[in-house]
Amino acid sequence: MNFKLTLLLLIMAFATSTLQAQRIHAYALGGAITSQVEGDELKGFNHWGLTGGVGVIANLDDYDRLSLAIETDYSCRGISNHKFNNENFYNITLNLHYVDIPIALFFRDPYGGLQIGAGIVYSRLVSQPHGTIVYNPMYFIPDTTDMTFLKNDIAPSIEFRFAIWKNLQFSARYQYSMIPIKRNWKYQFAGNTHSNNFYGSSIAFRLIWQFGEDSPSYTRTHKRRR
Repeated sequence: MNFKLTLLLLIMAFATSTLQAQRIHAYALGGAITSQVEGDELKGFNHWGLTGGVGVIANLDDYDRLSLAIETDYSCRGISNHKFNNENFYNITLNLHYVDIPIALFFRDPYGGLQIGAGIVYSRLVSQPHGTIVYNPMYFIPDTTDMTFLKNDIAPSIEFRFAIWKNLQFSARYQYSMIPIKRNWKYQFAGNTHSNNFYGSSIAFRLIWQFGEDSPSYTRTHKRRR
């Protein structure tokens, strides 16, 4: 099953569910995202970028405990490292600009209002400005002749949301690619040639503004405490 068919089936499932939903809310979001690329022989979430977009969330039951959300986001992920040490053999700056379409099912804790979601994110690479690479040829020689990344990415995700004030929520989402975003990246180390696949990994911190009535998480929790 290819990515386009998978995405179509997910959207159809969302549309079918919303026909039976009691309430549908639109929201806008924005924030920061930190990322790394597994397989680049570097460690740490050192690349920071911006993320933002719009989404809708549909409540699936009478108690606002289950909901389904779909978004269209922009995310700037990539690779960033600016130091040499025993574990970091080269300096690099590389930005990867994606359009993300995440779909997630959320469960809301009826007592504290915390929402926990799990889903899948389809990403399309729309722009890749080539960055700079500085390395120490005595230890590590990367293949810089082709740093082009693959266009499609699909990643499972887990997300936590909670209400800050009325319509305003805070969200943290982690995702990890289940398919390579670049294949067979070659480098030489200690006289031997190695080859790695790249996998994207990121954590997004967002503020979400839900349009319409106050978010159910805030309303129910606030009423219970009064």
